[in-house]
Amino acid sequence: MQTFQQYIGGAFEDADTTFDSRDPATGAPWAKMPAASEADVDRAVTAAEAAFFSPDWAEMTATQRGKLLMRLADLVAENAPRLAELETRDTGKIIRETSAQIAYVAEYYRYYAGLADKIEGAHLPIDKPDMEVWLRREPVGVVAAIVPWNSQLFLSAVKIAPALAAGCTVVLKASEEAPAPMLEFARIFDQAGFPPGVLNVITGGPQAGAALTSHASVAHVAFTGGPETARHIVRNSAENLASTSLELGGKSPFIVFDDADLESAVNAQVSGIFAATGQSCVAGSRLVIQKGIKAEFLQRLKEKAEAVVIGMPQDMDTEVGPLCTLRQRDHAVRLIEASLQAGARLVTGGVVPEGQGYFFPPTVLDCSDAPTAPCLSNEFFGPVLSVVDFETEAEAVEIANNTAFGLASGVFTQNLTRAHRMIRKIRAGIVWVNTYRAVSPIAPFGGHGLSGHGREGGLQAVLDYTKLKAVWLRTSDDPIPDPFVMR
Repeated sequence: MQTFQQYIGGAFEDADTTFDSRDPATGAPWAKMPAASEADVDRAVTAAEAAFFSPDWAEMTATQRGKLLMRLADLVAENAPRLAELETRDTGKIIRETSAQIAYVAEYYRYYAGLADKIEGAHLPIDKPDMEVWLRREPVGVVAAIVPWNSQLFLSAVKIAPALAAGCTVVLKASEEAPAPMLEFARIFDQAGFPPGVLNVITGGPQAGAALTSHASVAHVAFTGGPETARHIVRNSAENLASTSLELGGKSPFIVFDDADLESAVNAQVSGIFAATGQSCVAGSRLVIQKGIKAEFLQRLKEKAEAVVIGMPQDMDTEVGPLCTLRQRDHAVRLIEASLQAGARLVTGGVVPEGQGYFFPPTVLDCSDAPTAPCLSNEFFGPVLSVVDFETEAEAVEIANNTAFGLASGVFTQNLTRAHRMIRKIRAGIVWVNTYRAVSPIAPFGGHGLSGHGREGGLQAVLDYTKLKAVWLRTSDDPIPDPFVMR
Protein backbone atom coordinates (compact mmCIF):
# COMPACT_ATOMS: atom_id res chain seq x y z
CA MET A 1 0.00 0.00 0.00
CA GLN A 2 1.38 3.39 -1.01
CA THR A 3 0.62 6.45 1.12
CA PHE A 4 -0.03 9.96 -0.19
CA GLN A 5 -0.11 13.32 1.61
CA GLN A 6 -1.99 16.56 1.11
CA TYR A 7 -0.14 19.78 0.23
CA ILE A 8 -0.99 22.91 2.23
CA GLY A 9 1.01 26.12 2.51
CA GLY A 10 4.04 24.61 0.78
CA ALA A 11 4.24 21.62 3.14
CA PHE A 12 3.27 17.96 2.77
CA GLU A 13 1.26 16.56 5.63
CA ASP A 14 -0.98 13.73 6.71
CA ALA A 15 -4.69 14.16 7.33
CA ASP A 16 -6.39 12.93 10.49
CA THR A 17 -8.35 10.40 8.45
CA THR A 18 -7.56 8.43 5.31
CA PHE A 19 -9.40 6.31 2.77
CA ASP A 20 -8.38 3.50 0.45
CA SER A 21 -8.09 4.01 -3.28
CA ARG A 22 -8.89 0.89 -5.31
CA ASP A 23 -7.24 -0.37 -8.47
CA PRO A 24 -10.10 -0.61 -11.02
CA ALA A 25 -8.37 -3.49 -12.82
CA THR A 26 -8.50 -5.69 -9.73
CA GLY A 27 -10.94 -4.01 -7.35
CA ALA A 28 -8.30 -4.23 -4.60
CA PRO A 29 -7.06 -1.34 -2.43
CA TRP A 30 -3.61 -0.14 -3.42
CA ALA A 31 -3.05 3.25 -1.71
CA LYS A 32 -3.96 5.30 1.37
CA MET A 33 -5.25 8.78 0.58
CA PRO A 34 -5.70 11.77 2.92
CA ALA A 35 -9.28 12.89 3.55
CA ALA A 36 -9.30 16.64 4.18
CA SER A 37 -11.39 17.81 7.12
CA GLU A 38 -13.17 21.17 7.25
CA ALA A 39 -10.23 22.42 9.31
CA ASP A 40 -7.82 21.25 6.59
CA VAL A 41 -9.89 23.07 3.96
CA ASP A 42 -9.84 26.24 6.04
CA ARG A 43 -6.05 26.05 6.45
CA ALA A 44 -5.61 25.50 2.71
CA VAL A 45 -7.75 28.53 1.83
CA THR A 46 -6.02 30.61 4.51
CA ALA A 47 -2.64 29.63 3.07
CA ALA A 48 -3.80 30.57 -0.44
CA GLU A 49 -5.12 33.91 0.78
CA ALA A 50 -1.89 34.67 2.64
CA ALA A 51 0.10 33.81 -0.50
CA PHE A 52 -2.15 36.00 -2.65
CA PHE A 53 -1.34 39.08 -0.54
CA SER A 54 2.27 38.13 0.13
CA PRO A 55 4.86 40.39 -1.56
CA ASP A 56 6.58 37.25 -2.83
CA TRP A 57 3.59 36.64 -5.11
CA ALA A 58 1.58 39.88 -5.24
CA GLU A 59 4.62 41.95 -6.26
CA MET A 60 6.05 39.38 -8.64
CA THR A 61 6.01 40.65 -12.22
CA ALA A 62 3.86 38.91 -14.77
CA THR A 63 6.98 37.93 -16.67
CA GLN A 64 8.34 36.21 -13.56
CA ARG A 65 5.06 34.34 -13.13
CA GLY A 66 5.35 33.18 -16.73
CA LYS A 67 8.87 31.88 -16.13
CA LEU A 68 7.69 29.87 -13.12
CA LEU A 69 4.88 28.37 -15.21
CA MET A 70 7.39 27.50 -17.91
CA ARG A 71 9.53 25.76 -15.30
CA LEU A 72 6.44 23.85 -14.13
CA ALA A 73 5.71 22.82 -17.73
CA ASP A 74 9.21 21.39 -18.06
CA LEU A 75 8.82 19.45 -14.82
CA VAL A 76 5.46 18.02 -15.91
CA ALA A 77 7.04 16.86 -19.17
CA GLU A 78 10.00 15.31 -17.31
CA ASN A 79 7.71 13.50 -14.88
CA ALA A 80 5.06 12.47 -17.41
CA PRO A 81 5.93 8.74 -17.23
CA ARG A 82 5.49 8.66 -13.44
CA LEU A 83 2.26 10.67 -13.60
CA ALA A 84 0.92 8.43 -16.37
CA GLU A 85 1.73 5.31 -14.37
CA LEU A 86 -0.14 6.66 -11.34
CA GLU A 87 -3.16 7.80 -13.32
CA THR A 88 -3.41 4.41 -15.00
CA ARG A 89 -3.10 2.59 -11.68
CA ASP A 90 -5.64 4.76 -9.89
CA THR A 91 -8.26 5.26 -12.61
CA GLY A 92 -7.85 2.26 -14.94
CA LYS A 93 -7.29 4.54 -17.92
CA ILE A 94 -4.98 2.78 -20.36
CA ILE A 95 -1.29 3.69 -20.30
CA ARG A 96 -1.29 4.44 -24.02
CA GLU A 97 -3.67 7.33 -23.44
CA THR A 98 -2.36 8.65 -20.11
CA SER A 99 1.19 8.75 -21.47
CA ALA A 100 0.20 10.78 -24.54
CA GLN A 101 -2.24 13.04 -22.73
CA ILE A 102 0.03 13.97 -19.83
CA ALA A 103 2.91 14.75 -22.16
CA TYR A 104 0.57 17.19 -23.92
CA VAL A 105 -0.61 18.70 -20.61
CA ALA A 106 2.78 20.43 -20.39
CA GLU A 107 1.77 22.46 -23.46
CA TYR A 108 -1.11 24.02 -21.50
CA TYR A 109 1.30 25.32 -18.88
CA ARG A 110 3.59 26.62 -21.64
CA TYR A 111 0.69 28.38 -23.37
CA TYR A 112 -0.40 30.23 -20.24
CA ALA A 113 3.21 30.92 -19.29
CA GLY A 114 3.39 32.89 -22.52
CA LEU A 115 0.12 34.70 -21.77
CA ALA A 116 1.07 35.80 -18.25
CA ASP A 117 2.64 39.10 -19.34
CA LYS A 118 0.12 39.76 -22.10
CA ILE A 119 -2.93 40.38 -19.91
CA GLU A 120 -3.64 43.96 -20.87
CA GLY A 121 -5.97 46.69 -19.71
CA ALA A 122 -7.31 49.49 -21.89
CA HIS A 123 -7.36 53.27 -22.21
CA LEU A 124 -10.83 54.76 -22.53
CA PRO A 125 -11.59 57.78 -24.78
CA ILE A 126 -13.62 59.33 -22.00
CA ASP A 127 -16.08 62.17 -22.70
CA LYS A 128 -14.53 64.52 -20.12
CA PRO A 129 -11.64 66.75 -21.24
CA ASP A 130 -9.82 66.88 -17.90
CA MET A 131 -9.79 63.15 -17.18
CA GLU A 132 -7.59 60.18 -18.11
CA VAL A 133 -9.38 56.86 -17.59
CA TRP A 134 -7.98 53.38 -18.01
CA LEU A 135 -8.84 49.84 -17.07
CA ARG A 136 -6.63 47.47 -15.12
CA ARG A 137 -7.06 43.71 -15.10
CA GLU A 138 -6.27 42.31 -11.68
CA PRO A 139 -6.45 38.73 -10.30
CA VAL A 140 -9.74 37.79 -8.67
CA GLY A 141 -8.07 36.24 -5.60
CA VAL A 142 -8.29 32.71 -4.23
CA VAL A 143 -9.61 30.13 -6.70
CA ALA A 144 -11.21 26.85 -5.65
CA ALA A 145 -10.54 24.29 -8.40
CA ILE A 146 -12.44 21.01 -8.21
CA VAL A 147 -11.65 18.25 -10.69
CA PRO A 148 -12.99 14.73 -11.30
CA TRP A 149 -10.83 11.63 -11.59
CA ASN A 150 -10.98 11.30 -15.38
CA SER A 151 -8.27 13.25 -17.25
CA GLN A 152 -7.55 15.06 -14.01
CA LEU A 153 -4.09 16.37 -14.93
CA PHE A 154 -5.57 17.92 -18.06
CA LEU A 155 -8.68 19.21 -16.29
CA SER A 156 -6.58 20.74 -13.51
CA ALA A 157 -4.09 22.32 -15.95
CA VAL A 158 -6.86 24.28 -17.68
CA LYS A 159 -7.71 25.79 -14.28
CA ILE A 160 -4.36 26.10 -12.50
CA ALA A 161 -2.40 27.49 -15.46
CA PRO A 162 -4.66 30.46 -16.36
CA ALA A 163 -5.36 31.21 -12.69
CA LEU A 164 -1.65 31.44 -11.83
CA ALA A 165 -0.89 33.33 -15.04
CA ALA A 166 -3.43 35.94 -13.92
CA GLY A 167 -1.84 36.16 -10.46
CA CYS A 168 -4.44 34.20 -8.47
CA THR A 169 -3.72 31.48 -5.94
CA VAL A 170 -5.41 28.09 -5.96
CA VAL A 171 -6.82 25.42 -3.67
CA LEU A 172 -7.33 22.30 -5.74
CA LYS A 173 -9.59 19.52 -4.49
CA ALA A 174 -8.85 16.26 -6.24
CA SER A 175 -11.58 13.67 -6.62
CA GLU A 176 -11.89 11.19 -3.78
CA GLU A 177 -12.27 8.44 -6.39
CA ALA A 178 -8.69 8.45 -7.71
CA PRO A 179 -6.59 11.37 -6.44
CA ALA A 180 -3.08 9.89 -6.67
CA PRO A 181 -1.97 11.79 -9.81
CA MET A 182 -2.92 15.17 -8.35
CA LEU A 183 -1.20 14.48 -5.03
CA GLU A 184 1.91 13.47 -6.98
CA PHE A 185 1.54 16.62 -9.11
CA ALA A 186 1.82 18.63 -5.89
CA ARG A 187 5.31 17.20 -5.39
CA ILE A 188 6.27 18.29 -8.89
CA PHE A 189 4.77 21.74 -8.35
CA ASP A 190 6.76 22.07 -5.12
CA GLN A 191 9.98 21.79 -7.13
CA ALA A 192 9.09 24.63 -9.53
CA GLY A 193 9.90 27.46 -7.10
CA PHE A 194 6.51 29.07 -6.51
CA PRO A 195 6.03 30.81 -3.13
CA PRO A 196 4.36 28.62 -0.47
CA GLY A 197 0.58 28.60 -0.59
CA VAL A 198 0.22 29.60 -4.25
CA LEU A 199 -1.13 26.11 -4.91
CA ASN A 200 -2.62 23.82 -2.29
CA VAL A 201 -3.81 20.28 -3.08
CA ILE A 202 -6.31 18.40 -0.92
CA THR A 203 -8.79 15.62 -1.46
CA GLY A 204 -11.93 14.34 0.19
CA GLY A 205 -15.63 13.87 -0.29
CA PRO A 206 -18.68 16.16 -0.38
CA GLN A 207 -17.96 17.60 3.07
CA ALA A 208 -14.60 18.94 1.93
CA GLY A 209 -16.10 20.22 -1.31
CA ALA A 210 -18.88 22.08 0.50
CA ALA A 211 -16.43 23.66 2.94
CA LEU A 212 -14.22 24.80 0.07
CA THR A 213 -16.85 26.21 -2.27
CA SER A 214 -18.65 28.13 0.48
CA HIS A 215 -15.51 29.50 2.14
CA ALA A 216 -15.66 33.26 2.67
CA SER A 217 -12.20 33.81 1.16
CA VAL A 218 -12.85 31.99 -2.11
CA ALA A 219 -13.45 34.41 -5.00
CA HIS A 220 -13.96 31.98 -7.88
CA VAL A 221 -14.94 28.32 -8.19
CA ALA A 222 -13.77 26.37 -11.26
CA PHE A 223 -15.48 22.99 -11.39
CA THR A 224 -15.56 20.00 -13.71
CA GLY A 225 -18.05 17.24 -12.96
CA GLY A 226 -21.73 16.42 -13.06
CA PRO A 227 -24.75 18.76 -13.14
CA GLU A 228 -26.10 17.69 -9.74
CA THR A 229 -22.83 18.47 -7.97
CA ALA A 230 -22.68 21.75 -9.90
CA ARG A 231 -26.06 22.73 -8.48
CA HIS A 232 -24.71 22.22 -4.96
CA ILE A 233 -21.66 24.31 -5.82
CA VAL A 234 -23.78 27.16 -7.13
CA ARG A 235 -25.82 27.09 -3.92
CA ASN A 236 -22.65 27.01 -1.82
CA SER A 237 -21.14 29.92 -3.74
CA ALA A 238 -24.08 32.06 -2.67
CA GLU A 239 -22.41 32.19 0.74
CA ASN A 240 -19.35 34.01 -0.59
CA LEU A 241 -20.83 35.35 -3.88
CA ALA A 242 -17.97 33.68 -5.71
CA SER A 243 -18.09 33.59 -9.50
CA THR A 244 -18.21 30.15 -11.09
CA SER A 245 -17.08 28.37 -14.24
CA LEU A 246 -18.72 24.98 -14.70
CA GLU A 247 -17.55 22.36 -17.20
CA LEU A 248 -20.09 19.59 -16.90
CA GLY A 249 -21.20 16.49 -18.77
CA GLY A 250 -22.62 15.88 -22.20
CA LYS A 251 -24.69 13.65 -24.44
CA SER A 252 -22.89 14.65 -27.59
CA PRO A 253 -24.31 13.91 -31.05
CA PHE A 254 -22.03 12.32 -33.65
CA ILE A 255 -23.77 13.05 -36.97
CA VAL A 256 -22.87 11.12 -40.12
CA PHE A 257 -24.33 11.99 -43.53
CA ASP A 258 -24.43 9.60 -46.48
CA ASP A 259 -21.65 11.46 -48.31
CA ALA A 260 -19.16 11.07 -45.46
CA ASP A 261 -15.88 9.18 -45.69
CA LEU A 262 -17.22 6.11 -43.89
CA GLU A 263 -13.89 4.66 -42.79
CA SER A 264 -12.82 7.95 -41.22
CA ALA A 265 -16.22 8.40 -39.61
CA VAL A 266 -16.25 4.87 -38.16
CA ASN A 267 -12.73 5.27 -36.78
CA ALA A 268 -13.63 8.64 -35.27
CA GLN A 269 -16.77 7.16 -33.72
CA VAL A 270 -14.75 4.31 -32.18
CA SER A 271 -12.35 6.85 -30.71
CA GLY A 272 -15.16 9.19 -29.70
CA ILE A 273 -17.02 6.65 -27.56
CA PHE A 274 -14.67 3.77 -26.72
CA ALA A 275 -11.40 5.64 -26.07
CA ALA A 276 -10.85 6.31 -22.36
CA THR A 277 -13.44 3.53 -21.89
CA GLY A 278 -16.06 6.15 -22.71
CA GLN A 279 -15.17 8.11 -19.56
CA SER A 280 -15.01 11.49 -21.25
CA CYS A 281 -17.33 14.48 -20.97
CA VAL A 282 -17.14 14.97 -24.75
CA ALA A 283 -17.76 11.31 -25.60
CA GLY A 284 -19.68 11.02 -28.87
CA SER A 285 -22.34 8.93 -27.18
CA ARG A 286 -25.21 9.48 -29.67
CA LEU A 287 -24.62 8.30 -33.22
CA VAL A 288 -27.05 10.16 -35.50
CA ILE A 289 -26.76 8.29 -38.80
CA GLN A 290 -28.44 8.82 -42.18
CA LYS A 291 -30.67 5.84 -43.01
CA GLY A 292 -29.08 4.99 -46.35
CA ILE A 293 -25.71 4.16 -44.79
CA LYS A 294 -26.87 2.92 -41.40
CA ALA A 295 -26.57 -0.81 -42.07
CA GLU A 296 -23.06 -0.60 -43.53
CA PHE A 297 -21.89 1.81 -40.85
CA LEU A 298 -23.19 -0.34 -37.99
CA GLN A 299 -21.63 -3.47 -39.49
CA ARG A 300 -18.22 -1.80 -39.70
CA LEU A 301 -18.67 -0.36 -36.21
CA LYS A 302 -19.68 -3.74 -34.79
CA GLU A 303 -16.60 -5.41 -36.28
CA LYS A 304 -14.27 -2.78 -34.86
CA ALA A 305 -15.99 -2.79 -31.46
CA GLU A 306 -15.69 -6.56 -31.17
CA ALA A 307 -12.03 -6.41 -32.21
CA VAL A 308 -11.14 -3.93 -29.47
CA VAL A 309 -8.48 -5.31 -27.11
CA ILE A 310 -9.81 -5.26 -23.54
CA GLY A 311 -7.19 -5.84 -20.89
CA MET A 312 -5.02 -4.59 -18.09
CA PRO A 313 -4.52 -0.83 -18.46
CA GLN A 314 -0.74 -1.07 -17.98
CA ASP A 315 -0.42 -3.23 -21.12
CA MET A 316 0.50 -1.15 -24.18
CA ASP A 317 -1.62 -3.46 -26.37
CA THR A 318 -4.79 -2.72 -24.38
CA GLU A 319 -7.30 -0.41 -26.09
CA VAL A 320 -10.10 -0.44 -23.49
CA GLY A 321 -9.43 -0.83 -19.78
CA PRO A 322 -11.79 -1.03 -16.79
CA LEU A 323 -14.23 1.61 -15.67
CA CYS A 324 -12.96 3.60 -12.72
CA THR A 325 -15.56 2.44 -10.19
CA LEU A 326 -17.97 -0.42 -9.64
CA ARG A 327 -20.74 2.18 -9.29
CA GLN A 328 -20.20 3.27 -12.90
CA ARG A 329 -20.45 -0.27 -14.17
CA ASP A 330 -23.65 -0.91 -12.23
CA HIS A 331 -25.05 2.35 -13.62
CA ALA A 332 -24.30 1.20 -17.19
CA VAL A 333 -25.95 -2.16 -16.63
CA ARG A 334 -29.11 -0.56 -15.24
CA LEU A 335 -29.41 1.93 -18.11
CA ILE A 336 -28.89 -0.76 -20.73
CA GLU A 337 -31.53 -3.02 -19.18
CA ALA A 338 -34.02 -0.15 -19.02
CA SER A 339 -33.26 0.83 -22.64
CA LEU A 340 -33.78 -2.73 -23.90
CA GLN A 341 -37.10 -2.82 -22.10
CA ALA A 342 -38.01 0.44 -23.86
CA GLY A 343 -37.40 -1.16 -27.27
CA ALA A 344 -33.70 -0.57 -27.97
CA ARG A 345 -31.84 -3.31 -29.86
CA LEU A 346 -28.47 -4.57 -28.68
CA VAL A 347 -26.01 -4.53 -31.60
CA THR A 348 -22.98 -5.67 -29.63
CA GLY A 349 -21.59 -5.81 -26.10
CA GLY A 350 -23.69 -5.14 -23.03
CA VAL A 351 -22.58 -8.14 -20.96
CA VAL A 352 -20.28 -7.80 -17.94
CA PRO A 353 -17.25 -10.07 -18.50
CA GLU A 354 -16.33 -12.67 -15.92
CA GLY A 355 -13.37 -12.08 -13.62
CA GLN A 356 -12.11 -9.36 -11.33
CA GLY A 357 -12.03 -5.65 -11.95
CA TYR A 358 -14.59 -3.17 -13.28
CA PHE A 359 -14.41 -4.11 -16.96
CA PHE A 360 -17.24 -3.48 -19.42
CA PRO A 361 -17.19 -4.18 -23.16
CA PRO A 362 -17.76 -1.67 -25.98
CA THR A 363 -21.52 -1.61 -26.41
CA VAL A 364 -23.83 -0.36 -29.19
CA LEU A 365 -27.60 0.10 -28.80
CA ASP A 366 -29.83 0.82 -31.80
CA CYS A 367 -32.56 3.14 -30.52
CA SER A 368 -34.06 4.16 -33.86
CA ASP A 369 -37.38 2.53 -32.88
CA ALA A 370 -37.09 3.42 -29.19
CA PRO A 371 -37.21 7.23 -28.90
CA THR A 372 -37.90 7.08 -25.14
CA ALA A 373 -34.99 4.76 -24.30
CA PRO A 374 -33.17 6.25 -21.28
CA CYS A 375 -29.78 5.65 -22.92
CA LEU A 376 -30.54 8.53 -25.31
CA SER A 377 -30.83 11.15 -22.59
CA ASN A 378 -28.68 9.86 -19.71
CA GLU A 379 -24.90 10.09 -19.60
CA PHE A 380 -23.30 6.66 -19.17
CA PHE A 381 -19.71 7.78 -18.67
CA GLY A 382 -18.79 4.42 -20.13
CA PRO A 383 -18.25 2.72 -23.51
CA VAL A 384 -21.91 2.67 -24.57
CA LEU A 385 -23.15 4.16 -27.85
CA SER A 386 -26.80 4.91 -28.65
CA VAL A 387 -27.83 5.01 -32.32
CA VAL A 388 -30.65 7.00 -33.95
CA ASP A 389 -31.24 7.26 -37.71
CA PHE A 390 -32.53 10.18 -39.80
CA GLU A 391 -33.53 10.98 -43.38
CA THR A 392 -33.21 14.77 -43.79
CA GLU A 393 -30.77 17.41 -42.63
CA ALA A 394 -33.50 19.13 -40.66
CA GLU A 395 -34.27 15.89 -38.86
CA ALA A 396 -30.58 15.45 -38.00
CA VAL A 397 -30.50 18.92 -36.45
CA GLU A 398 -33.65 18.22 -34.45
CA ILE A 399 -32.24 14.96 -33.08
CA ALA A 400 -28.86 16.53 -32.30
CA ASN A 401 -30.46 19.35 -30.32
CA ASN A 402 -32.90 17.08 -28.49
CA THR A 403 -30.86 17.12 -25.29
CA ALA A 404 -30.51 19.21 -22.15
CA PHE A 405 -26.73 19.13 -22.65
CA GLY A 406 -24.70 21.26 -25.04
CA LEU A 407 -21.01 20.46 -24.80
CA ALA A 408 -19.66 18.84 -27.97
CA SER A 409 -20.79 17.55 -31.35
CA GLY A 410 -19.38 16.01 -34.49
CA VAL A 411 -20.44 16.33 -38.13
CA PHE A 412 -19.17 14.07 -40.91
CA THR A 413 -19.92 15.22 -44.45
CA GLN A 414 -18.04 16.14 -47.62
CA ASN A 415 -20.59 18.85 -48.40
CA LEU A 416 -19.02 22.16 -47.36
CA THR A 417 -22.20 24.21 -47.41
CA ARG A 418 -24.04 21.57 -45.38
CA ALA A 419 -21.19 21.59 -42.85
CA HIS A 420 -21.56 25.35 -42.40
CA ARG A 421 -25.31 25.06 -41.96
CA MET A 422 -24.85 22.38 -39.31
CA ILE A 423 -22.22 24.44 -37.49
CA ARG A 424 -24.70 27.31 -37.18
CA LYS A 425 -27.67 25.18 -36.12
CA ILE A 426 -26.16 22.74 -33.60
CA ARG A 427 -26.47 23.98 -30.03
CA ALA A 428 -23.10 23.01 -28.55
CA GLY A 429 -19.96 24.73 -27.36
CA ILE A 430 -17.77 22.63 -29.66
CA VAL A 431 -18.43 21.42 -33.22
CA TRP A 432 -15.90 19.09 -34.79
CA VAL A 433 -16.24 18.61 -38.55
CA ASN A 434 -14.74 15.43 -40.04
CA THR A 435 -12.77 14.86 -36.84
CA TYR A 436 -13.46 14.28 -33.14
CA ARG A 437 -11.84 14.71 -29.70
CA ALA A 438 -9.25 17.20 -30.94
CA VAL A 439 -8.09 19.65 -28.24
CA SER A 440 -5.51 22.43 -27.94
CA PRO A 441 -4.55 25.00 -25.29
CA ILE A 442 -5.22 27.66 -27.93
CA ALA A 443 -8.90 26.73 -28.37
CA PRO A 444 -11.65 27.32 -25.77
CA PHE A 445 -13.49 24.31 -24.35
CA GLY A 446 -16.94 24.35 -22.76
CA GLY A 447 -20.67 24.26 -23.33
CA HIS A 448 -24.07 25.48 -22.22
CA GLY A 449 -27.29 24.12 -20.77
CA LEU A 450 -26.60 21.18 -18.46
CA SER A 451 -23.05 21.21 -19.83
CA GLY A 452 -22.34 24.33 -17.78
CA HIS A 453 -20.96 27.77 -18.56
CA GLY A 454 -17.60 29.44 -18.92
CA ARG A 455 -14.68 28.30 -21.06
CA GLU A 456 -11.39 26.59 -20.37
CA GLY A 457 -8.45 26.89 -22.73
CA GLY A 458 -7.66 29.82 -24.99
CA LEU A 459 -7.19 33.50 -24.22
CA GLN A 460 -10.63 34.01 -22.66
CA ALA A 461 -9.92 31.55 -19.87
CA VAL A 462 -7.15 33.65 -18.36
CA LEU A 463 -9.39 36.73 -18.45
CA ASP A 464 -12.02 34.83 -16.44
CA TYR A 465 -9.57 34.83 -13.52
CA THR A 466 -9.30 38.61 -13.57
CA LYS A 467 -11.51 41.49 -12.51
CA LEU A 468 -11.64 44.95 -14.03
CA LYS A 469 -10.65 48.09 -12.14
CA ALA A 470 -11.51 51.47 -13.64
CA VAL A 471 -8.98 54.20 -12.80
CA TRP A 472 -9.89 57.91 -13.09
CA LEU A 473 -7.13 60.53 -13.08
CA ARG A 474 -8.07 64.24 -13.12
CA THR A 475 -5.50 66.17 -15.13
CA SER A 476 -6.66 69.74 -14.39
CA ASP A 477 -4.81 71.85 -11.80
CA ASP A 478 -7.88 74.03 -11.24
CA PRO A 479 -9.83 73.57 -8.00
CA ILE A 480 -12.98 71.48 -8.18
CA PRO A 481 -15.60 74.26 -8.29
CA ASP A 482 -18.66 72.59 -6.79
CA PRO A 483 -18.27 69.58 -4.44
CA PHE A 484 -21.95 68.64 -4.84
CA VAL A 485 -21.80 67.99 -8.59
CA MET A 486 -20.62 64.67 -9.99
CA ARG A 487 -17.65 65.14 -12.27
